[in-house]
Amino acid sequence: MSGGNGTSALTAKDFKSDQEVRWCPGCGDYAILNVIQGFMPELGLERERIVFVSGIGCAARFPYYLQTYGMHSIHGRAPAIATGLAVTRPDLSVWVVTGDGDALSIGGNHLIHALRRNVNLKILLFNNRIYGLTKGQYSPTSQLGMVTKSTPMGSLDYPFNPLSIAIGAEATFVARAIDTDKKGLTEVLEAAARHRGSAFVEILQNCNIYNDGAFDYVREEKQNRIHLRTGERIRFGAEEEKGVVQYADGSLRVVDVEEAGENSLLVHDATQVQASLAFALSRITFETDSAVPLGVFRSIERPVYDDLMGQQLDAAREQSRGGDLAALFHSGDTWKVS
Repeated sequence: MSGGNGTSALTAKDFKSDQEVRWCPGCGDYAILNVIQGFMPELGLERERIVFVSGIGCAARFPYYLQTYGMHSIHGRAPAIATGLAVTRPDLSVWVVTGDGDALSIGGNHLIHALRRNVNLKILLFNNRIYGLTKGQYSPTSQLGMVTKSTPMGSLDYPFNPLSIAIGAEATFVARAIDTDKKGLTEVLEAAARHRGSAFVEILQNCNIYNDGAFDYVREEKQNRIHLRTGERIRFGAEEEKGVVQYADGSLRVVDVEEAGENSLLVHDATQVQASLAFALSRITFETDSAVPLGVFRSIERPVYDDLMGQQLDAAREQSRGGDLAALFHSGDTWKVS
């Protein structure tokens, strides 16, 4: 059997490395790893053309467990390192694996600039609302008042909303999935892989040691999941008795369908160029509406940083071809130091 590129078709087993997987028993990362290993053959690429770059944290062990190229880089800097790789090797499929602490604390600056530039890479942020590797300190997504080893009287910090940050940074692809939802996570990864430009995926992930049950209200209670599908009215619930409507001020709220009426429900459109709808959807949380949207929030096309840089380099080479190197060095403002 042959893949689309003429190579032998790969299977999930081909993407499992010989390294022992070493996370705490019951960690949500196992489920995510299993889905990613199973999804990789769908790319139709040789393993040598796939690269995973990670920072520091529990999630950062991913490159060891995937039979692809990989780099375990430094805290928070995975997007910057992946940017350098993506723009110099456009033939590669570049993925970043990071956590809520790694990406949104020390790495926040690198994350937003990779997204705004629309570099052709995929960023997977595992959000468990805690620092797991360093044993239970609060993270940028920990809830207000959360008691941890570093906040014994409760956190005073208002938490980040990862999707709101990504959309605010003008990411061209933004999505969310859950570690235990194999079908939903696979669908989101497939959409992210097809997208050309920066793709940001938040994956709700359980840390059963330091923050067990953080997302049980949507992992276990499936009626609280709002599945977003472009072109369809947003309905959810055990009997699809609930829906989402848009108010005059642009905000979105969950309503009872029978009371509000079917025609009042919002029709999802991830391809809407303006980011306002995707941002409003990101503000629907369990704390505000007892529900959590999942799926693709935004997917638009915009010039890709890698292509723009390549065009500039080609133009510079053309301008300098046959030119006077000494004249080039002395063009513009120059100074003589004696």
